[in-house]
Amino acid sequence: METLNFLLFPFLACLLLIAIHTYFGVHILERGIIFVDLALAQFIGIGIALSFLFGEEHKLAFSLIFAFLGAFILSFSKRAARHVNIEAFIGILYIFAFSASILILDRSPHGLEEFKAIMNGNIIWVTPKEVLSTFLVYTVVGILHFFLRHPFFALSSEGKGGFLLEFLFFASFAVVLVKSVAMAGVMQVFSFLIIPALIGRLYFKEPRKVLLAGWLVGVVVSMGGIFASLRWDLPTSPAIVAGLTLMFFVLLAGKVLSRAIRR
Repeated sequence: METLNFLLFPFLACLLLIAIHTYFGVHILERGIIFVDLALAQFIGIGIALSFLFGEEHKLAFSLIFAFLGAFILSFSKRAARHVNIEAFIGILYIFAFSASILILDRSPHGLEEFKAIMNGNIIWVTPKEVLSTFLVYTVVGILHFFLRHPFFALSSEGKGGFLLEFLFFASFAVVLVKSVAMAGVMQVFSFLIIPALIGRLYFKEPRKVLLAGWLVGVVVSMGGIFASLRWDLPTSPAIVAGLTLMFFVLLAGKVLSRAIRR
């Protein structure tokens, strides 16, 4: 019972992450900008890195500043796509943010440990207060997207919408990532954004069914990853990410084999 109580809040945190990131993942896959999460999360990483230098009490402020800066730049992605490959554009943003974080952390006495914290997070030690604050932030963003669901899906699937709507989409995504990266790290956040939605798209085309399938797989794998990390003393985020990746390849192989058999 004590073990179950200990795992309760990490599991609840994973549920929240899966719920919001799989939804955004449906949008991101529709837009074809797969690595936008890594780029935006790494911009937030610059803010986190600066907080290690100037005091962790400034972490939220620095993270939000760089989150909105990244959202503002990404709001021009459709215009940039007229001149350069959009994934190359996003990749350059990621490399810039990554190198900037490294340069900042190099000035910190514990740079390597702090870099690992940004990448891997520490979700196994998440507190009830963090889970509650994350729930409140995600709920506000969820309500916004519920009321603007038709314009946002038109923006993602058909490219219809102006700069303000584009910025609102990326800004709301950035706010989500500020909480997510601080709690779970860049690696787990990226995997929750892409892999569950990608698994859903293996079998479904309708966004609602993709979302439900992604949620189901994400919940099951997260539960298994958390228990495995505790049972075999493994780092939690990499265990969950490895489990999601393995699940994707197994289901992809099953899809390929079933199609080959039908032929």
